[in-house]
Amino acid sequence: MTSLFIPCPDTGARRPFSRRQFMVAGAALLASARLPAQAASTASFAERDDVRAFCRELSAEHGFDEAALLRQFVPVRIQERVIRLISPPSSPGVRSWARYRSRFVEPVRIREGRAFLDDYRATFERAEQQYGVPREVIAAIVGVETIYGRHTGDFELLRALATLAFEYPARADLFRRELGELFLLARELDLEPSSFRGSYAGALGYPQFLPSSWRRYAVDFDGDGRVDLINSPDDAIGSVAAYLQQHGWEPGEPVVQRVLVDDAAAAPLVAAGTEPSLDSDTLIAAGVRSPGRELIGKPATMVDLITPDAPTEYWLGFRNFYVITRYNKSYFYAMAVHQLSRELARA
Repeated sequence: MTSLFIPCPDTGARRPFSRRQFMVAGAALLASARLPAQAASTASFAERDDVRAFCRELSAEHGFDEAALLRQFVPVRIQERVIRLISPPSSPGVRSWARYRSRFVEPVRIREGRAFLDDYRATFERAEQQYGVPREVIAAIVGVETIYGRHTGDFELLRALATLAFEYPARADLFRRELGELFLLARELDLEPSSFRGSYAGALGYPQFLPSSWRRYAVDFDGDGRVDLINSPDDAIGSVAAYLQQHGWEPGEPVVQRVLVDDAAAAPLVAAGTEPSLDSDTLIAAGVRSPGRELIGKPATMVDLITPDAPTEYWLGFRNFYVITRYNKSYFYAMAVHQLSRELARA
């Protein structure tokens, strides 16, 4: 513990600080307490043992030049803003479907989505025919993610992913994999890793694909011999369709069905999980009903959309709803995509 006393210059005896001395010393202590964090935030990642080990492993596994990899990290420093943005809030707000929906199923995305569908009509028609995914669903995902390419993020991906890979333990494994995928993607596209810009969480382009998804699912849909999700809306449209198809989209099949059920009876059905596994007999036995029509006889998941101080909305989500959750696991997200797609289809 640091003493709040100083030695007298003549006798060495200790006497209390004056108020001014206390304030000066306190400021000095605070400054010294910040030094390690400041030093850490300004230190090059190339000097870190964990980064060196990462480069060594990536080189051994994929044939990179280890020294060249390490040089990429020389200008990289901790991005404090990235950590702040990805960290859960200290005082989480109450989840609200009504509030969430209003952010995405709203006039700007509907108007711009209709224009986007019109501008790239031929591309959407080809994607729909080739992959079996409705054009409005493809457009809705791009609309929810980036408002049709308007907001794709301006973080240097190398710095953001390095920060998350080595300074965010909660999900370090995921982001180390994505950092490695970024280097592989850059090599395949013959680009510098530092040239990619996207979201603070490492997502890229119109559809906000992570580097691994870009490498695995993105397609050259404009036929120019290069996959480009950042500058080519055609590639983005085809890639979203390919992603959904490869995750099991069922052409012509339903996405959801609105139902009524008591909250107490719904709880165990919701707890059954995201994978559609509830059959009609189970649902009927629990008192699930759909006003004016029979339940669709397909395996379903029970979707609960909660809004504080309002009745919970319950829906049955079928295989296509589950496929949308492969893009983002949130029920709120998947339902926002579906409802935005219905608004776009009305055009």
